[in-house]
Amino acid sequence: MGERAAAAEPAVAGFGATGGAPQAPWHVQGLPQQGSKPLTRFSVVDLDGKRAVKIEADESYANLVHPLNSLASTHLAWQWRLEKPLDTSDLRSRSGDDTAIKVCVFFDMPIDNMSFTDRQLLRLARSKTTDFQPTATVCYVWDTQLPIGTTLDNAFTRRVRYMVLQSGKDRLDRWIGEKRDIAADFVKLFGDESKTVPPVLGVSVGADSDNTKGHVVSYVSGLVLEP
Repeated sequence: MGERAAAAEPAVAGFGATGGAPQAPWHVQGLPQQGSKPLTRFSVVDLDGKRAVKIEADESYANLVHPLNSLASTHLAWQWRLEKPLDTSDLRSRSGDDTAIKVCVFFDMPIDNMSFTDRQLLRLARSKTTDFQPTATVCYVWDTQLPIGTTLDNAFTRRVRYMVLQSGKDRLDRWIGEKRDIAADFVKLFGDESKTVPPVLGVSVGADSDNTKGHVVSYVSGLVLEP
């Protein structure tokens, strides 16, 4: 009974009280050298009976990050809602590499699995910030252009790889539920580097529009990690 009760405790904390910023351990994290570039804004709201984080990117970049302690979770569930999409994004190019909404999972993949070039680039990124820089990140995105099921590398780094779960603008302003087998998705996106699924070290939600100079509004609610 004690083991079942412990297993039922949520690994991911709620966002906190409405009207303010998300509570710890959630925290906003920008780029290693973001400089004067604005940060995407995150606030806690109630929308249609759901406690959610509102994400607003206005020519900005940031993620809302929740660190975890080497969990062996295999499933992630959440609801998301897109209010104002990003029509000019193109994840296939650096100039268009922006997301109206994304939910990401950080994996602790051994650095030796990476190519020499990627290892050097990751070490360089880590030297420029005290923020955690994971070795492998799977990001689920709602994209305006790319078809559902599309997978691709981030245009700037292969340490981040995308999977498109929603596409287009037919389902705006409504809550959409998702549940993913993150272990299977890791193997699908990072199987060229590791067939073994590493521990999960964190999750994040976010949006960015710094490359396309756009403005997007979206929401995430009920983020839960499950065995």
